[in-house]
Amino acid sequence: MTFRVALLVIAVSAFQAASAQGATMTLAESITAGSAFSIQSTGSGNAVLYIVGLGQVVRRDVRLGEAVNFPAGTLYNAGRYLIVLATANGSESRAFNVVPAGQPVALSFLAKPSRLPVRLHDGITGAVYVFDPYQNLITQPTPVLFEISTGSGTAQTRKVLTRDGAAWTAMDSTAREGAARFVAQLDGVSSTRVIQQVPGDPCGLKMTARQVGPKLVLETDPVRDCSGNIVFDGTIVTFTETYNGGESTVDVPLKRGVARVEMPAYSDARISVASGVVMGNEIRWRGR
Repeated sequence: MTFRVALLVIAVSAFQAASAQGATMTLAESITAGSAFSIQSTGSGNAVLYIVGLGQVVRRDVRLGEAVNFPAGTLYNAGRYLIVLATANGSESRAFNVVPAGQPVALSFLAKPSRLPVRLHDGITGAVYVFDPYQNLITQPTPVLFEISTGSGTAQTRKVLTRDGAAWTAMDSTAREGAARFVAQLDGVSSTRVIQQVPGDPCGLKMTARQVGPKLVLETDPVRDCSGNIVFDGTIVTFTETYNGGESTVDVPLKRGVARVEMPAYSDARISVASGVVMGNEIRWRGR
């Protein structure tokens, strides 16, 4: 049992055992975290006032019949609190709530993934948690604006209302490769994450062939994805040559967006090109 929980147990067991006699308390049912507040008591004589909550314990020696004023910042953790007024004749206990401050000052913004292909539907997800100045989760519904933008301007925006202090969304990656800014903002408070968007799979292949001596030089046009981005270097392109009942296959990585290879110049050969599931054009080589 922690020290703070032990204090709570001691306070409750010590002061709730006896019934209150000659002293009562008046206080609000709830106060805002960090705000000033007061507790009014009746009766006469001296007493001890305890306020016990999760993570906080406050003790005051008081005079019955006088208001007890607490300055701003005394209670800052949102939650349920127990207040106990102990007198020589017994005790009175009451419960009240400390609620989060209404003004958001901080966001906890989680975004994933950090890297993904372009034009991926609902590929980017973001979750936001909204906090007040005392790091209490603000559970009151609050609109959060999510925005994804690139160097060419804003691509997508979406407004989501928080539920139990959290808001979540899924958004598409944009059509162009490069860094995208994923921003969550509300009431002048914002948080930004950078998402790296990379080209997608090849969308079309086209190759040309020319003969140099006994060899055929085969070369693709720059290989692009369906959004027109140059596909990453290292992507494998497969050239296949079928001739006289035989077949040769060569795998070549893209370099600067182009795949290039030399293969034997067989007469009446058929040459095809592919990358993954994408097929390119076929060339029928009849020789010179």
